[in-house]
Amino acid sequence: MVKHLNIFGQVQGVGFRYRFMEQAQGLGVSGWVRNRRGGSVEAMVAGTPEAVEALLAWARRGPAAARVERIDISAAEGTFAGFELRPTE
Repeated sequence: MVKHLNIFGQVQGVGFRYRFMEQAQGLGVSGWVRNRRGGSVEAMVAGTPEAVEALLAWARRGPAAARVERIDISAAEGTFAGFELRPTE
């Protein structure tokens, strides 16, 4: 299962990307995550349906200092080797 995510709210400057990457790696999910200039976080994730759903459940809460307002989720395609932090775009 591959999903493209746009995460909105107070999600920059609170360690969201790093914790997201840790969660993804712990679940065996591959892909990438990055900040967007508009203040959101964007991610592409690939893994088993159970692992991706578990990561989405975490992302809806985020780390303690985050305030997630909404996540736009769409189906996507792609294969990824590991998980990476990408530069802001």
